[in-house]
Amino acid sequence: MKRRDTLKALSLSSLGMAVLPTTDLVAAPPDPKPFKTTPARIPEEIERDKKIMADKFLTPAELATIGILADIIIPAEGKSGSATQAGVPAFIDFIVKDMPQYQTPIRGGLRWLDNHSTKRFGKSFAGITPKQRIEIVEDIAYPDDVKPEFSHGAAFFSQIRNLTVTGFYTTRMGFDDLGYMGNTPNDWQGVPQDVLDKYGLKYDPIYDKKD
Repeated sequence: MKRRDTLKALSLSSLGMAVLPTTDLVAAPPDPKPFKTTPARIPEEIERDKKIMADKFLTPAELATIGILADIIIPAEGKSGSATQAGVPAFIDFIVKDMPQYQTPIRGGLRWLDNHSTKRFGKSFAGITPKQRIEIVEDIAYPDDVKPEFSHGAAFFSQIRNLTVTGFYTTRMGFDDLGYMGNTPNDWQGVPQDVLDKYGLKYDPIYDKKD
């Protein structure tokens, strides 16, 4: 499954908890980029953002696991980088401090993931192989097919998936991946001559530009 197919599935159905094949995964998540807020801030907002970014909540180990999950959801593909290369772990780290209601579900979900991985494969989620990670993720990625014993894991994965997609597709890398151009200037050359002729109109130098 390609990344844009994943995004389409996410937008169409709650079943869109898509997971890409193991062969599409990067070997290991690269060092994540720091999260940067937009410069369109008043001084009070800038100071608040600085305070949030200076606070600590998620541990390095927790952020590493989030990075692995994020790159399973959005791996590097073609000319576009992965979720960690776009700075998604730092985005999630900011969100859980800015919106504390995320803290218990995210930390609890990470502990569920490590406990389940340890019971199943003898190691934490970060310590098992990419293939084993996909086996676990496939058990919690599709809510209509999740077994009752995996319900907590499924809720956690849904939250991480939503945060990952939000973080990635609000970055320049995400915009470029979608081909989103935004508002771009153009060079107005005036009404084409054939249109003017069709309606019996003449070129008006005040409103139309002609070379």
